[in-house]
Order: sequence, then C-alpha cells, then structure tokens
Amino acid sequence: MTVQSVTLQLPEALMQRARQAADALRYPVEDVLTSALAAALPDVEDVPAAMQSELARMTWLNDRELWWIARSTMSEANQQRLSELAEAQMQRPLTAQESQVLTVLREEYRRVTLKKARAYALLSMRGGQPLLAEN
Repeated sequence: MTVQSVTLQLPEALMQRARQAADALRYPVEDVLTSALAAALPDVEDVPAAMQSELARMTWLNDRELWWIARSTMSEANQQRLSELAEAQMQRPLTAQESQVLTVLREEYRRVTLKKARAYALLSMRGGQPLLAEN
C-alpha cells in the first residue's frame, strides 16, 4: 500500500476530539484520523456499481436522515413475497416469472441491508461511544 502525506487544517474542537480518541485507544493521532477517514469514505469496490455513489453520499447526510435509513425496511408485502418465493424454491423449481420476481426482491433486500449497515456505521462513528468504549 502506498502512503501519501496530506496537510490538513482542522478546527481545534475536531483536533481535540481526535486527541481524546487517540488517548483513549492509546493510538497515535494520525492512526485515529486515518481510521476515521477510512470509515467515512467507504471502500465500495465490492458493492454494485449502481449503489457505490449512493453509499458514499450517505457520509454527508445528517443524523436524522441516517436514522431514517437505519430504521427503514422492505415493505411487508415484499418481505412476505420474498419469504414465500425463497421457501417455494426449496420445494420446487420456480417459474421464470417467479425467478425474476425473486431476483428483484433479493436485490431490494440487499440494497436496504447495505444502506442500513452504512447508516448504522456512520451513526456509530459520529456518536463515538462504540469506537471508544473499552472492552
């Protein structure tokens, strides 16, 4: 991995938070800031191309918007249909139409799950407690 140097001018309050985190974790401030940037700027290489920019943009959403995403779910009807088709698939071959619907529902489930995971990760990082808590 290639390492590059960057000079940042940070507000004193943010630098103080970074120092507090570094002290609590017993890590250098540079490592804390690098980890924070890595968490804020997700590696989306293994995410479907259609979702890469969407997940990256979530970094700049406010907490209210992130909580809305974190608590979001598929509709009850879609959850029920996904469950029915997944169960049916174990019992018999699905029709072409059923397979297509199952694929669409699985993609919706994946999309919702990835967005929820990203929202919770950002909220956790912003709150600081799970990242700074000692086990």
